[in-house]
Amino acid sequence: MRILLLAGWLAAGSVGATALTAQAAGPTSSRLPPPGYGSLTQNDLALRVVTPDIEVRFIPLDQRVTRLLAKDSWESLQSLVQSRRASIDSVANMAGVSRPGLALVTFFGQRSNARFDPQTLTVGVRNRIFRPLGIVPFSGRFSGQQLDVREQVSGIFLFEEDLPVDDSFTISYNGITSGDWTSKQRQLDRERARVALRARGVVRDTAAADSAR
Repeated sequence: MRILLLAGWLAAGSVGATALTAQAAGPTSSRLPPPGYGSLTQNDLALRVVTPDIEVRFIPLDQRVTRLLAKDSWESLQSLVQSRRASIDSVANMAGVSRPGLALVTFFGQRSNARFDPQTLTVGVRNRIFRPLGIVPFSGRFSGQQLDVREQVSGIFLFEEDLPVDDSFTISYNGITSGDWTSKQRQLDRERARVALRARGVVRDTAAADSAR
């Protein structure tokens, strides 16, 4: 498995890493929704940037929101992260980070021989700009940085800390900025409430069945 490191970022140190740490506290088990009860799709979590050559889709791999996905989608993303765990840990260790924030980033070709540069992807958090610590690509084609129409490549991007999925952030690529993550908060809050109700209903049904035996 090839690991693509953003050497310039590592050499420059953490440009605003302390600010990102302040913006996003790490998720704890008490804050996590129970998995398997959600109904959202990966598209519901995606931020997008579209240029004439490339479309970029950015999905935070943070369990505070991925646990709100439908069961199959949740399990798919969990399996994806676990299958690359050794590479993710290697990149994080080299960057000196014990628990990096993760995002699944996919580049889609919009025309033949479209060039893309993953290093130009940035995350904006409260007027500060953050670049990834490193990238774990899914195939060697990622490093070629060229796509044909409808061709796509993906990688897991690592950040200094968890992305602020309970707050506000944007992504930018090639000078174009996505819509703000805050636009998704109302839908996410509604789904958290539904997940809690579904989980409690299952617990009640299980308890009733046990008492009937």
